[in-house]
Amino acid sequence: MKILKERAIVLTSYEQKSLFRFLALYLSSVFVLLAIIGYLFFENNRVSMKNAMKFEMMYQARMLSSDIIMEAMKGKMQSDAERLTFLSTLKHCRFKVGFYDKNEETIYQEIENFDNFIDDFSVNNGACYTVTEDNSDHMGVHYIVLQENELAGALKRLKAKIIGYLIFSFLLMAIVGYFLGRLFLQPVREQIESLDKFISDTTHELNTPISAILMTIQSLKNIEPKKMERLKASAKRLNVMYGSLTYRLEGKMDPPKMYELDKIILSRVEYFKELIDSKHLKLELSVEKTSVFMTKVAIDRLLDNLLSNAIKYSNVDDSIVIRLKNNILEVRDTGIGIDKKEQKNIFKRYKRANLERGGFGIGLSIVLSICEKYNITMKVVSQPQEGSAFILTFPQIQ
Repeated sequence: MKILKERAIVLTSYEQKSLFRFLALYLSSVFVLLAIIGYLFFENNRVSMKNAMKFEMMYQARMLSSDIIMEAMKGKMQSDAERLTFLSTLKHCRFKVGFYDKNEETIYQEIENFDNFIDDFSVNNGACYTVTEDNSDHMGVHYIVLQENELAGALKRLKAKIIGYLIFSFLLMAIVGYFLGRLFLQPVREQIESLDKFISDTTHELNTPISAILMTIQSLKNIEPKKMERLKASAKRLNVMYGSLTYRLEGKMDPPKMYELDKIILSRVEYFKELIDSKHLKLELSVEKTSVFMTKVAIDRLLDNLLSNAIKYSNVDDSIVIRLKNNILEVRDTGIGIDKKEQKNIFKRYKRANLERGGFGIGLSIVLSICEKYNITMKVVSQPQEGSAFILTFPQIQ
């Protein structure tokens, strides 16, 4: 029997969960690492650009100071108007310039609202300023101030470029991480496929003897009633296990349609009568008319696994309660219960909460997959040595 579609989907679901956890940790680490690298790279370039700007501005200020000294030494400047005209035409750099006397009063300026003559280099509102002091006061100029407005824009462009590279690197690492995760998961997939193939082959071989046993029991005569009940119970337990094993291996299924859930529950309870009686379990059954839109095989597997678990994990003379009301199905037992730390694992495939009571660990996995497929909400309430309750809320039929 080949590995069919539904089983492959379930395997992919497990792979996706593992892959998501791996990628979440991997990409979080990559993000933090790239963010640190990007920050350090930006800070390094910011400091370098700032220092380069400072040195260029101070150099240009010294050049202006030299021009003023050279012109003053000629002794041609006789009036303030001539001095102002010279200073206004003096600038030969890309920076805005301002000339101030020793009292910080303006002689000539292209800079607005500047008042910080203490720092030789400062940054304010995205603009850079250098202050060069000339104690000789040639032509009355004591301070030469230069202003630059391009550094802030250059830093913004640098930041945008770094962010762009970081995003590209992050996406590239995400793609690499995805394929690495798939590569690491490949051995797990192969092992699960191997196990499922073994189960598929095994169940295929079990089908004929189980059918033969059930048919033979029906034809047996003159056997003690207790022995007959024991035979029937054992054969039905095998049949339920066979049904669970083959559920995920079945390929094509009938399309869902409307079924009366209450009638199917009564039918399945009757089917399990020998198993219930074999452990002297007290059964409380209360169902009201309820319609569901599902496949018959899905309903049977859902009910059979819940009932089988309730019987399996109950002790002799315990009780089982089955209630169906307002689209809510409750299957409750007073058996061994489930420890709280194990409750989150009981729906995992091949996971068994109790190793002493048999089973393959796939029954509740099937229940969960059916609930997810048909939008059935499931709640588990359980305490060790007090029993378990599985509460299923079916969607309303419009």
